[in-house]
Amino acid sequence: MAPQPKSTVEMIEQFGPHLARASGTRLDRGVDPDKTVKTHCCFCGQQCGIQLKVKDNQVIGFEPWTDFPFNKGMLCPKGVKRYLQGSHPDRLLNALVRDPQADGGFRAMEYNDAIRKTADAIAHLQREHGNDSIAMLSGASLTTEKTYLMGKFARVCLKTPYIDYNGRLCMVSAGSGNKKAFGIDRAANPWSDIVGAEVVWISGANVGECAPITTNYVWQAREQGAKIIVVDPRITPIARTCDLFLPIKPGRDIALFNGVLQLMIENDWLDHPFIEQHTVGFEALAESVHSWTPAKTAEVTGIAERSIRQAAEWWGTASTSFLMHARGIEHHSHGVQNVLGAINIVLASGRIGRENCGYATITGQANGQGGREHGQKCDQLPGARDLANPEHRAHVANVWGVDADQLPQPGVDAYELFRKIEAGEIRGLISLCFNPLVSLPDNNFVRRMLDKLDFFVAIDFFLNDTARHADIVLPGSLQEEDEGTVTQIEGKVIKINQAVDPPGDAKQDWRIIQDIAAALGRTHGFQFQSSREIFDELRRASRGGVADYYGITWEKIEEQYGVCWPCPSEDHPGTPRLFEPGTPNPIAGDKGPYYFPDGKARFNVSPYTPPTEDVDADYPVILTTGRVVSQFLSGTQTRRIGPLVDQYPEPRVEIHPQLAERLGIVEGDWTTITSRRGEMTLKAQVVKTIRPDTVFIPYHWAGAKSANQLTIAAQDPISKIPEYKVCAVRLRKADAAPVAEN
Repeated sequence: MAPQPKSTVEMIEQFGPHLARASGTRLDRGVDPDKTVKTHCCFCGQQCGIQLKVKDNQVIGFEPWTDFPFNKGMLCPKGVKRYLQGSHPDRLLNALVRDPQADGGFRAMEYNDAIRKTADAIAHLQREHGNDSIAMLSGASLTTEKTYLMGKFARVCLKTPYIDYNGRLCMVSAGSGNKKAFGIDRAANPWSDIVGAEVVWISGANVGECAPITTNYVWQAREQGAKIIVVDPRITPIARTCDLFLPIKPGRDIALFNGVLQLMIENDWLDHPFIEQHTVGFEALAESVHSWTPAKTAEVTGIAERSIRQAAEWWGTASTSFLMHARGIEHHSHGVQNVLGAINIVLASGRIGRENCGYATITGQANGQGGREHGQKCDQLPGARDLANPEHRAHVANVWGVDADQLPQPGVDAYELFRKIEAGEIRGLISLCFNPLVSLPDNNFVRRMLDKLDFFVAIDFFLNDTARHADIVLPGSLQEEDEGTVTQIEGKVIKINQAVDPPGDAKQDWRIIQDIAAALGRTHGFQFQSSREIFDELRRASRGGVADYYGITWEKIEEQYGVCWPCPSEDHPGTPRLFEPGTPNPIAGDKGPYYFPDGKARFNVSPYTPPTEDVDADYPVILTTGRVVSQFLSGTQTRRIGPLVDQYPEPRVEIHPQLAERLGIVEGDWTTITSRRGEMTLKAQVVKTIRPDTVFIPYHWAGAKSANQLTIAAQDPISKIPEYKVCAVRLRKADAAPVAEN
């Protein structure tokens, strides 16, 4: 790794983030676009339909796509302003090579030379240190075609086991819990089933800011008489309009679910025929929750006993219901147990697999669902197959035209990759649309590991914070510069349509990966001429798997406004609602609707364990992290869009007035927050909408403003998701504003 440039300021001046605002043609209402392209928003997993207006190969604005059924033209602030990322002054137009003497620490390099230099470095490291010395990190906002190709590239071209993706930080606890309970990892119901449910339970999901269009479905349910229950340590926007708010102490969700289930058992609010006919394991679960009395549950969770009883009664006595959750219960060292606790109360009620009776996890990233189905996870092959399963390996190897024995065995999760860098086992890294320096916990450790690498190549459309540490940067593509598919929040495969061509030397990401393969002289399986060719191979590779895309075609997607997998044949319409009689099931056949050999769902005993790092005398306050409505993930895109930055310019620390008074802090005071891993200083936002024992910081910023300086790298033992939602901190009023980075 070459030395870093002396000044971060120089790098920001050259590569941003700078703020883009509407100007010129984008403000001229008299301009007629050359075309209007129906596609989807590039941000969250809702994947709202949008029409991009294009003039002279530039996206100049948008029109609502009112025919698309999910959002019917509605958009959140990010969707409204997403077009401003195109033609951005920070856009990478050339390949870059590290040069500490150049402005910003990089100089432009001819694209083919950069590809050759990348291939030479990979080949050298693999000759000297073995195939496993190279690792890959990929993204869950990429099209499914790209994620499929990344998994294939790692295992066939590089022959390394070390690939993982940033969905590791998002959906893996939900996926692991779903597989343990149902045998399948997908939202079980279309969002239309929310409307008409008698009770809607939302745990750990800031729906109003993180999935705003979903709010409309919840409000429609409320208008039809539904009772809305929200569980969160903060009174989020969705909580302000709910019927019952449960202000849980962070990290105690499984205690709440166990306590609710015990009340359901005590009052016989159970669907006995469903439990007997369609599940296994209830007796052991019932015994395990017996001690979770309302008093004990209240003591552990910090929720009033009467509220716990009310939630259990509403849930237990409803005839229809819908439970959804997100990262608030998943970002824990026991995130999978939290998810299983939620599923347990759904199964005990028997309200799943039919209209207005459902369960779903709220997908975070643009392709958070499709991105975890087809092979870029460290243990996975296309079709949600298991890399360690000989039959699964044989099927995919046959499609790829390789020997199954040549495929590596499962690798490790994204954070463990950095531990392997520390151990000297991984020496080179390829990253595509992943910004771990902002998004991984204890990111001071991540920074040190990036600088320890022998070689690092980053592929992206902006120079994100991690790419500043790269040796080579290859200019990739925005969503609107390519076509392909993504799978949105309901499990529906939808089509991304290309609106403009990549500018300058920027290339579609799948072309860059194939160019590296060609430069390595390893072209077998990497000679696709279009993303559609990749999708057609993906269909065959997924055939017969749990995530079966074989019957999905681009034509069918556009005709039906999307197709829900599994879809085993071209004459099959897809499966919007899982677990209904007659839905395709390659595991159970006709024995039952759940994806186990006997067709039955599994109850899972989910014991309560406290957070890895709880409060003590030295660090007496809980820190939890999350999103705000105008920013997204690590902020690589949204911190460059002026109107979104205007809405929430800087991270702040939310503090309850009682805690603020004890510390002598008032609104706007600079406040220093310290954990066992790091320290940062932010302005205080004193609010009554958070628990007095908890503070909140959004995580979208980098450097000295990064919340992940403070967070702990503890991980769930099953999903390996980090514990972003709980760590111990102390606070004090700062002596002065923080010193600017240089």
